[in-house]
Amino acid sequence: MNLETVMGELEALGKERTKKIYQANGAHEPLFGVATGAMKPLFRKIKRNQPLAEQLYATGNYDAMYFAGMIADPEAMTEADFERWMDKAYFYMLSDYVVAVTLAETDIAQTVSDTWIASDTELRRSAGWSCYCWLLGNRPDREFSEEKMAGMLELVKNTIHDAPNRTKYAMNNFIYTVGVSYLPLHDKAVAIAKETGPVEVNRDTSKSKFLNASVTIQKAVDKGQIGFKRKYVRC
Repeated sequence: MNLETVMGELEALGKERTKKIYQANGAHEPLFGVATGAMKPLFRKIKRNQPLAEQLYATGNYDAMYFAGMIADPEAMTEADFERWMDKAYFYMLSDYVVAVTLAETDIAQTVSDTWIASDTELRRSAGWSCYCWLLGNRPDREFSEEKMAGMLELVKNTIHDAPNRTKYAMNNFIYTVGVSYLPLHDKAVAIAKETGPVEVNRDTSKSKFLNASVTIQKAVDKGQIGFKRKYVRC
């Protein structure tokens, strides 16, 4: 399938209601409003196709960019490729759920994520922390340095309340993910979550809300989910 064919298929799958939901979360034109689940039959036809993924991502169409992440071949992408994709990721659904997810299937994931976490750009920081969440939730604990993860927990504790909104979400999720999916630091994550307390996001709007990793970790404990690992990162 070529670019024109895939764009036509995506457009046919678009729903106005879904489009409005995406726009309310930060997506902007061009987009069709295709539900993620509706893309799966198309993915099964194409499988992995990096050249097509690059063409789709370059369109700037949100649905095409999301689908690009589904068919991308992560091992064919370099650090420069991920930086280029991040440059075009204009809101969190792209930075955290397309770029970070794709990065999480590579051998350079931690190296690139470390660079993004140290960035002063909100969505790069968000993507960096999110990538670690995808990694910790999928890969064996032995692939991570306990000392490094502990240091990252301390960094979150010390900086989360002053971080930009999307970075706050990702950092809060990092505490939760360590607490649930990285057994060596479960107790430390629980302690950090309690010490950090509720984290306010969107405080400059009428929709201000609070994130609380301590509560979500406890829910996972109650459900017997500690040690949970996903079989796959992407669908």
